[in-house]
Amino acid sequence: MKTVNVIPAYIDADHPLGIIELWPMDLKQDTPEIYRWVTQPYAHYWGMTAKTYEEVLAEYTTIHHNAYAYALIGKINGKTAFLCECYDPVHDLIGRYYEPEDGDIGMHILIGPPEKPIHGFTWQVFSIVMDYLFENPSHNRVVVEPDARNEKIHRLNKKAGFTYVKEVELPHKTAALAFCTRQQYFQAKEK
Repeated sequence: MKTVNVIPAYIDADHPLGIIELWPMDLKQDTPEIYRWVTQPYAHYWGMTAKTYEEVLAEYTTIHHNAYAYALIGKINGKTAFLCECYDPVHDLIGRYYEPEDGDIGMHILIGPPEKPIHGFTWQVFSIVMDYLFENPSHNRVVVEPDARNEKIHRLNKKAGFTYVKEVELPHKTAALAFCTRQQYFQAKEK
């Protein structure tokens, strides 16, 4: 069983948005807010809009106890702002649909509903997650498999340098499989 860290997984105290922190998800503390997010219509691609609180808690309890996956809560100036799930594709369903390579890391991201819109906020949060992933020298490539119909995330992925490879039929969605190496990301970020 994984223990909850008492320190953040990542801190950027000099970010234009303010102090950025990524913390391991605390099931008791964070699930109520995550439940509010994933059951909103804007989060329909997350696949939980009709789930009960207990079902959402069970989903994150499973992730919490999975040795090959983890959920992080993103905070901006101390306020919970986004959720990031990371996983080893070798031990995930998507690993059956391509040849995983050493250094692959899977990622899902969900941004909480804003109190007030900030221009470019979604891209900044997406970049925070990518920076965090590539800060780890063992991560060579980020793997994503969003719903093929999710145009908003495709735009972000492409802006970050992801290369789309193919669509795959998963049991719960048609996914667009895409990859982004460290080099692709940092080249795209400089543009």
